[in-house]
Amino acid sequence: MDHFHTRTHKLKGNISPDIQENIKYTTQIMQDCNDLVQKQFKIGIDHEISIYIVYMDGLVNTEMLQESVIRPLLQDSFPQERTAISQYVIESADWKWIDTMEDAMTAVLSGNTILFLGGEARAILFSSKLFPTRGVQNADQEVAIVGPKDSFTESLRMNTALIRRRIRDTRLKVIQKQIGTRSKTDYALMYIEDLVQKDILNKIQKQMDKICVDGIFDNGMLQQYLEKDSKTPFPLYQLTQRPDKVASSIMEGRIAVVLDNSPMVLLLPVTFNVFFQASDDYYNRWEITTFVRILRYIAAIISIGLPGFYVAIAGFHPEVLPTPFLLALISAREGVPFPVIVEVLLMELSFELLREAGIRLPGQLGGTMGVVGGLIVGQAAVDAHLVSTIVVIVVALTAIATFSIPNELFTSAFRLMKFFLIILCAFWGLYGFFLGFLAMFIHLFYLENYGVPYAHPMVEERGRLSTAFQDFMVRYPLKRMKYRPEFTKEGARIRQKEDGDEK
Repeated sequence: MDHFHTRTHKLKGNISPDIQENIKYTTQIMQDCNDLVQKQFKIGIDHEISIYIVYMDGLVNTEMLQESVIRPLLQDSFPQERTAISQYVIESADWKWIDTMEDAMTAVLSGNTILFLGGEARAILFSSKLFPTRGVQNADQEVAIVGPKDSFTESLRMNTALIRRRIRDTRLKVIQKQIGTRSKTDYALMYIEDLVQKDILNKIQKQMDKICVDGIFDNGMLQQYLEKDSKTPFPLYQLTQRPDKVASSIMEGRIAVVLDNSPMVLLLPVTFNVFFQASDDYYNRWEITTFVRILRYIAAIISIGLPGFYVAIAGFHPEVLPTPFLLALISAREGVPFPVIVEVLLMELSFELLREAGIRLPGQLGGTMGVVGGLIVGQAAVDAHLVSTIVVIVVALTAIATFSIPNELFTSAFRLMKFFLIILCAFWGLYGFFLGFLAMFIHLFYLENYGVPYAHPMVEERGRLSTAFQDFMVRYPLKRMKYRPEFTKEGARIRQKEDGDEK
């Protein structure tokens, strides 16, 4: 880091009116950068004005640069003053003067073009960015049956445009800065001015400004630097690839962090219940959405507690089972040489290995690996009397319940808590089961995110019924969701007018 600060100090010199000094400086700083393009020529009737153009090959729109900058400069029909170049010649609308070599080199590395003029102690910066990127595609991680199908890409400006397209409001602000001392990655904070809580916005801006690291390449890295409490498996930030989800969150007073090179957008603050909300929840009727959300909460309990519950019952409290069920359990475990805890851990770890292998294998091969591997391993383990059929059913139900939760980061926390609960149940049976859930709930109730309780609205600090219950397990009809949740600042929580109210 010290080396970087030394190099940065060198870059902070002003641009010299002697164009040869600028050429020498650029050549020295960009030494061994073979993708740097440098063009030097003279223009004017008497060829009196020296021009030096610098840009990075592969990051600029060379056609635009040729037609809007270089071609007009090579014409002789303009006044001889250097200021006339910017006033009469340049055919690009997006340009500005810069004064330091640091700004010039950062602009070149960002895909812009710099034009140095002999005799001028400043340079012209042209916006000529044309990064290699993929087009807007379908959301593959947050699939929705109804609603928009587009997703974010790795381009910052394309991502902000997808959000702008949905919120055509002048109060939607985009604060763009850079992060990473070497990567200098562009990022943008997006929020609606009259809905966001200013103290939360100020905290986030201060946090972003304090981050001093070589490079940030994805929002998954950024959220780890932003976390104050890293001693929790539960995500304190929400990542999404859907523009419609980001737009609706911004209109609730939340803040979106759009990072260049990342196809995911960071949303904050968050609460426990936002991870159970899917985009198409608001495009379906409220009865269907409520039913599905209740299923998701049940699935969350099953994904954490079912393997541990089985270990507790089979290992410590078989007497609580009805006699036919107990006989079936004894019959299924006949010939299995391992204790219940070993057999459950063996199947759970095998499933986790299959899941990881399926993710890493390309395309359709990954899905085939998961299905075929699960069937073969499960059946072979039963036939070899390594595990019982009931354990296979328990692990399969746990996996299905895990996949029912619409957020991958949130699901990862449940996968860890599942093993925590299995270990407790292996030592203390049902007592460990209930103590584990109690410890987890106490932990959730103590967490907070920028002053917002993580377990909100189950934890209500103000002693009144929260409007967030209208979008909790039961999703009210849209016409009755008249108020925004607690993310929004006081006095701006009315979402729609009452019937008969004057607009």
